Amino acid sequence: MTQRTLVLISGNGSTQALIDASRADLPALDASIIYVISNKKAAYGLKRAADTGILSTYHNLLAYKNKNHNNPQEAREAYDADLAKLILSQTPDLVVCAGWMHILSPTALEPLEEAGVDIINLHPALPGQFDGANAIERAYEAFQRGEITKTGIMIHYVIADVDKGTPIVVREGD
Repeated sequence: MTQRTLVLISGNGSTQALIDASRADLPALDASIIYVISNKKAAYGLKRAADTGILSTYHNLLAYKNKNHNNPQEAREAYDADLAKLILSQTPDLVVCAGWMHILSPTALEPLEEAGVDIINLHPALPGQFDGANAIERAYEAFQRGEITKTGIMIHYVIADVDKGTPIVVREGD
C-alpha cells in the first residue's frame, strides 16, 4: 500500500531525491509525496515540488514571533500547534523531515502520534554521533583530528530530543 507522505523542508532538502524515488518505474519508495511544507520562503525544495505538481506551502515561525514578541515560548507553541493542524489536514500516513531545521516540540508531535502518523528524520550521522545541525562538517573535522575512523547515516523516528529517536535504518561508511 502506497504511503501518503508529507515532506518538511527548510532548504533544498532531499525533496528531489524523494520525488524521484517515489516516481521511478520501479519505485525505491512505496510512497506518494502529497505535500511539502517549508519553514523558509526561499527554499528551493518548494520550487522542486511545484515543478512536479506537488502542492506545497510556506509556514514560518517569524509571524508567530512578531505576534507574541513578549513570549517566545508562546509563539513557538502556537506555531507548532498550527503546524500539526496543517500536517494533519493533508491526511498523510507518514511525515519525512528532509533538511527540516526546526526542532519539533511535543505540541507538534503529540497530535501526529495521536492520529497514528509516524514522523521520521534523515540524519547524516550515526546514532549518538553529531546530533543536530552541521553533522557532516563536524564528522569531517573529527575525522581530520583522528577522533573517529568512520561515520554514517540514519533514519530515525522524531521525538522532542534532537536526533535521539529510535533508529529505523543505520548505515556505516568509511
